[in-house]
Amino acid sequence: MTKDRQERVIESPRGNDIDAASAPFLRGAHGPHFRMPPVAASNTAATDDSVVVDACTVHIQSLEAAAKRALDVVGALAMLTVFGLPMLLVAVLIRMTSPGPALYTQERVGLGGRRFMMLKFRTMHLDAEAQTGPVWAREDDPRRTSFGVFLRRWSIDELPQLINVIWGDMSLVGPRPERPYFVNRFAQELPAYNRRHGMRPGLTGWAQLNGLRGNTSISKRLEFDLHYIAQWSLKRDLTILLLTPLRMLTDKNAY
Repeated sequence: MTKDRQERVIESPRGNDIDAASAPFLRGAHGPHFRMPPVAASNTAATDDSVVVDACTVHIQSLEAAAKRALDVVGALAMLTVFGLPMLLVAVLIRMTSPGPALYTQERVGLGGRRFMMLKFRTMHLDAEAQTGPVWAREDDPRRTSFGVFLRRWSIDELPQLINVIWGDMSLVGPRPERPYFVNRFAQELPAYNRRHGMRPGLTGWAQLNGLRGNTSISKRLEFDLHYIAQWSLKRDLTILLLTPLRMLTDKNAY
């Protein structure tokens, strides 16, 4: 395998696998851009301070990788140009309707298991997890501010991640990034989970386009993420980007 035939090779000191019978979402995960080596189940679990990424290889030709990155940068800059002023207005309204900053950062796991700080508009009260620790948002979540309910319903709180896309932490399209706490928890239940880190995380993704966000099945979400990676193409990215606004109109899991 030459350098111009790969975007990223992720290696782990742990060689694990799951039997396809116990993890049916692995079937069909091989494709023109994805290879998963045979592995054997392990009880080894990542700690809260580290994320172990199982060995996998994502093959994308250099021109394809450059095209995807160009789409990310040009698309993010275009969207920031269009939404820049509305985003400033949102920031002002957040400050006016609840105490605290308009933006906040949250640690997420990205390409190759590397951590980065993801930007979001603040939609919850300060210290929302001080008593509970990391928990997922739920429907009718009391931690949300009144304006935050609106922002989350229409995914406006995610717009600052366009900056993460420009920085190279994220892509416009890819598996959605998760917090280290949940990555480690999900990886213990689904040892193939970390293989979704074979591509940059996305602002939107194939799983989200199919309604898999919020408190929905993690194994089903993983199935869609691995399928996206296996069958990646620039055409698919463009299709997901075009269909995402339509999906937002009917998404019942945006809370």
